[in-house]
Amino acid sequence: MHDIRQIRAEPEAFDAALARRGLAPLSAAILEIDEKRRALISASEAALAERNAASKDVGKAKSSGDEAEFERLRGLVAEKKDEIARLEAEAKEWDDKLSAELMGIPNLPHDDVPEGADEDENVEVRRWGDPRAFDFTPKEHFELAAVADLLDFETAAKLSGSRFMLLSGALARLHRALATFMLETHIAENGLTETWTPVLVRDDALLGTGQLPKFQEDLFKVGGDHWLIPTAEVTLTNIVAGEIVEDATLPRRYCAWTQCFRSEAGSAGRDTAGMLRQHQFEKVEMVSITRPEDSLDELERMTGCAEGILQRLKIPYRTVVLCTGDMGFGARKTYDIEVWLPGQDKYREISSCSVCGDFQARRMNARYRPAGQDGKPGKPDFVHTLNGSGLAVGRALIAVLENYQQADGSVTIPNVLRPFLGNAEALQADGTLK
Repeated sequence: MHDIRQIRAEPEAFDAALARRGLAPLSAAILEIDEKRRALISASEAALAERNAASKDVGKAKSSGDEAEFERLRGLVAEKKDEIARLEAEAKEWDDKLSAELMGIPNLPHDDVPEGADEDENVEVRRWGDPRAFDFTPKEHFELAAVADLLDFETAAKLSGSRFMLLSGALARLHRALATFMLETHIAENGLTETWTPVLVRDDALLGTGQLPKFQEDLFKVGGDHWLIPTAEVTLTNIVAGEIVEDATLPRRYCAWTQCFRSEAGSAGRDTAGMLRQHQFEKVEMVSITRPEDSLDELERMTGCAEGILQRLKIPYRTVVLCTGDMGFGARKTYDIEVWLPGQDKYREISSCSVCGDFQARRMNARYRPAGQDGKPGKPDFVHTLNGSGLAVGRALIAVLENYQQADGSVTIPNVLRPFLGNAEALQADGTLK
C-alpha cells in the first residue's frame, strides 16, 4: 500500500514510477479523493469546535436566566451534532474509497529494475553449471520408466479433477527427501527459523500481503472468511502484522514447508502435461523482516540461499532480474531462478525472491522501533518485507528426475539426498530405490 503523504509530496515521481510498469498516471485522481476526504474532516473538526463552544455557553445562558439564548444554543448544539455525524460519515466514505484505490495500485519498482513489457525483457544476471551432454535424447519427467507406476494423474483426477497429482512409493519418498533437505539446509546453514503455520487464513492476512482484493480469482475460498494459502509468504509475513517489533530482533528470517493452493486462473492450456503447474503443491518458503536500510542486501542473501540448494544438488540454473512489466504486484525488485530442464530443453522458474519495501508492512501495519539517541527508543517506522521460494518442491523433483535420468529410464540420486533415502543411489527403472 502506498503512503498518501508521499503521493502528495511527489505526484510526478509517483506517476513516473507507475509509467515504468506500463500504467497510466493516477496521482491526480487519488489526490482529488484525498482532498475531498480532508475537506470533510476539516469541516467536521470545525463543526465540533462550534458545538463545544456552544455547549460551554449553554450553561451560562441557563444560569443567567436568558431562556431565549439558552434555547438557541441548545438547538445549535443539536444541529452541530447532526452535522458532525453527517460529515464524519461522508469522510468515512471517501476514506474507504481512498483506501480501496491505494490497495489496488501495485508497488513501485526500484530504480535499478530494468524496464520492459513482459518476461521476454527480463535480464539474465548469472548462470551456474553447464547443462549435461546426454548420449541419448532426454525425456520429460513424466515419460521416465522410473515414475511410470509412481506418478498418477488419472487417480488424482478421479479424486479432485485436473491439475492434481498422486505420488506413491519411492517417488513420494524422493519428493519428501527434497523438502527435508531444503528445510535442514536453510535452518542449519542459512540461519532461518523453521516455522509451522496454518494453511487456512482469514481475509486480513491476504489483504496484508497483497493477494486480496486484486487476485481473488487465483485463490481457493473454503467458506466464511477462510482461504487456502497460495504460499507460506502469507502466514510468515503476517507474523508481524499489527506489531511494533524491537530493533534488536531484526532481521527476522523464517522458513516453512507447506502445502500451497492456487487456482491457476488464466493459465488454461499452459503446462498441462506433467506436474509443472498444479492446483496443490509444496514449497519451502523463506520470509525476511528487516530494517529499511538492510532490505536490498537481504534480497541478495535470500537469493543466494535459494541458489545454494540447486548448487548442492548440482543442477544448472540461471538467475534473471524481472523487468518492470513482469514483476509481481507487491514487489519492488525480483530475482527469478530458472532451473535447467533437459526434457524441455529450456530453463524454467523454480524460485522467485522479491523485496517489497514497506508496501506489505503498510497494509499490515507492521512496524519496528529503531534504537534512538541517548538510549531512548526511536519513533516507530515500517519494516521492510521479503519473500522467496527456497525451493518449489515439485519443480525441484522434476529437475532431479530430468537432470539425473539415465538411458534405461532410471534416475541417479544426487549425493546430498541419499542420507534422507537410506543411502539409496538410484531410483530404478522399475520404480524401486536401490
